[in-house]
Amino acid sequence: MVLPPYKIKVVEPIHLPSPAQRRRAIITAGFNTFLLRSDDVYVDLLTDSGTSAVSQEQRAAMELGDESYAGSRSFYRLETAMREVYGWQHLIPTHQGRGAEHLLSRVLVEPGQLVLSNLYFTTSRVHAELAGGVWTDVSIPEAGDPESRHPFKGNIDLGKLRDLIVREGRERIAFVRQEACLNMAGGQPFSLENLRAVRALTRELDVPFYLDATRSSENALFIAEREPGQAERSLPEILREIASLADGAVFSSKKDHFVPIGGFLATNDDAVARRARELVVVYEGFPHYGGLAGHDMEALAQGIREAADEPTVAHYVGQVRYLAGLLQEAGVPIVEPVGAHAVFLDAKRFLSHVPQEQFPAQMLAAAIYVAGGVRSMERGIVSGQHDHEPYEGLELVRLTIPRRAYSREHLDYVAETVLRVFAARREIPGLALVYEPPTLRFFQARFEPLAPLPSFEGAPVRRETPQWAPLGAEAQAGRRPARSR
Repeated sequence: MVLPPYKIKVVEPIHLPSPAQRRRAIITAGFNTFLLRSDDVYVDLLTDSGTSAVSQEQRAAMELGDESYAGSRSFYRLETAMREVYGWQHLIPTHQGRGAEHLLSRVLVEPGQLVLSNLYFTTSRVHAELAGGVWTDVSIPEAGDPESRHPFKGNIDLGKLRDLIVREGRERIAFVRQEACLNMAGGQPFSLENLRAVRALTRELDVPFYLDATRSSENALFIAEREPGQAERSLPEILREIASLADGAVFSSKKDHFVPIGGFLATNDDAVARRARELVVVYEGFPHYGGLAGHDMEALAQGIREAADEPTVAHYVGQVRYLAGLLQEAGVPIVEPVGAHAVFLDAKRFLSHVPQEQFPAQMLAAAIYVAGGVRSMERGIVSGQHDHEPYEGLELVRLTIPRRAYSREHLDYVAETVLRVFAARREIPGLALVYEPPTLRFFQARFEPLAPLPSFEGAPVRRETPQWAPLGAEAQAGRRPARSR
C-alpha cells in the first residue's frame, strides 16, 4: 500500500450503529442501500462521487470565489486550469456529470441514431435514450468476464465498431463514447493503443468521438503501469495525450477532481460548444457558472490540477489494491484485475446459490451493511436490466473508496465485515422486488428478503498481519514499481 501523500487536518465524527439498529435501518430502506440514512452508516463506500476530502489549497481557493452572474473571474480560472491539464478549447460547466451528459446528448443525438460505447453508464444511457438515441455496446468480450485478467477491459472492439458504422451509415451514428476506467466492468482502463485506433477510425469515418473522462487520471496511471513503452512517461503527459485523442469529454468532477459538486463538458468543436452554451442557459444556468457557485468553480479549478498529481492518484489506487488484496487472500471472488476506484465483488460466485432473478448483488450489499454498517452498492441486474429485457450480465457489488477520506484501519474493518458475510454466505437468501420506478430503478427500488438474514456475529476471520503485499521502498516513496517488459 502506498503511503498517503497528505496528513489529516479536519475530521468528521462517525459511529457504528448496533446490529439491531442496522437491521431496522435496512428494513426501513427496503433493502436498498441508496435509501439508508448516512447517520446509520459507519464506513460509506456507496460511491466516490462528491465524497472525497478537499485539500487545504481547494479550501483556500474557495475564498476567492467570484459570484458574479456573468463574466466571473472564477469561471476563467476554471477554464484556464482545464486547458492547462487537458487542452480542450471550450468548457461548459454543469452542476455535475449528468448535466454534461444531458447537454452532449441534446446536442449530438437525433431520434433513431446510435450511440456506440464501451458498455454503458446508467445516466449516460438514459440521457441518450431520452434524446431518442439507441445505446449500442462495442466493448471487448473480456469486459463482461469478471475472471479475465485482460489488462485493458475498457478497450473498444475495433472490428465491431467499424462494422456497425459501415453497416448503419454515418448519418445513423450520433457519436462514439469511450469511458475511462470503465465503471460497469469493474473500473477497468483502456489502453493508449486502443484509444489511438478508435480516434483514427472515427476520423476516417467522420464520426464524433467523446470520452467520459471522469476517471481519466487513474486510467493514465494504469497506462503507465501496464502498457509497453509508457513506463517512463509522466502522468500529466499521458493524461494530456488521452485528451488530445478525442473531440471532447464529459466529466463528473465529483470523482477525480475531489469536489462535492460540479462537472463540465469540454470540446474542441465550435458548433457543439455554441449549441451547448445555448442549452446550458435553459437547463443549468449562465455559461459562466452553469449551476455552480463561484467558490465551487475555484475548488474545481484547483482539483483539476491535483488530479494530475501522480503521488495523489497512486495512493488512491493503492488503497483499492490494498482492500482487494485482503479479500483475495481469503478467497473472496472479485473482479480482476483490480480496477481504479473500487473493489467489485462478484455476487454470482459469492452467492452462487441465489439465482440472478432474486437479485444476489442487491442482497449482498444489504448483507454487508447489516454485518458491519458498511454501505456499498449494487451493479447487477437491478441497475443493468433495461426495459425488463433478459439480463445475464455481471452481478457485482461495488465497494467504492472515497479519495483522501478513509484510513487503512477503515479498510481493514471493511475486509473483516465482508469476510464475516463470506463465512455465512450459504445462509443468505435472495430478494423479491416490491417497488420499482420506471427509470433508473436502482436509486429508489424496494425489496423484501425471501428468508431471514443470518446474524453475522463472531470474531474477525482475517489474520492480523496480512502477508500478501509488503511495502517496498518504491511503494513507500509513492513511485511506480519497476516492471519487466
